Amino acid sequence: MHSAPATVAIPGYLAGIWKADPVHSEIAFSVRHLMVSKARGRFTGYDVTIVTSEDPLGSSVAATIDLTSIDTGYEPRDNHLRSADYLEVGKYPTMSYRSTGIRRTDDGWVVDGELTLHGVTRPVPLAVEANGFGPDPFGGQRAGFSATTQINRRDFGIDITVPMDGGGVVVGDKVSISLEIQAVLQK
Repeated sequence: MHSAPATVAIPGYLAGIWKADPVHSEIAFSVRHLMVSKARGRFTGYDVTIVTSEDPLGSSVAATIDLTSIDTGYEPRDNHLRSADYLEVGKYPTMSYRSTGIRRTDDGWVVDGELTLHGVTRPVPLAVEANGFGPDPFGGQRAGFSATTQINRRDFGIDITVPMDGGGVVVGDKVSISLEIQAVLQK
């Protein structure tokens, strides 16, 4: 049985080099807080480059995220997250991601890659959805991608534990990460 080429599943697919548009993209995270809710935030400074090849399975992604740009909407918390207790931005000002491969799954696409955070590099797969490709009003081309993953902050040496009275911890170990990337085709 012969299956249709992967590009058929991605309307308007174009090969090329793409850069994330920071006005129309977001790199966000959430983590359990006080055992009852989730604290959310985002990084406002980043550089994301996506290379789409003729065969989507040959594509790649590389990202560098400025950890000092963390924004949870509450400056005292942001400053604490930048401190040696958590991200230690004085020593590790960025985190980076580099893809090592792309594969199809029943649900879509997975980008396999390596995340470097807090001086530690570990494999982190991203579940990716290609939202489409098309022209923009400025004579260029845009592509949209959504991606999600979950990491354990302890795997990256961020292992502060603040116990709560009565049990539990102030900040959970699992960090959910979501990316909404609108990328611009580079000339």
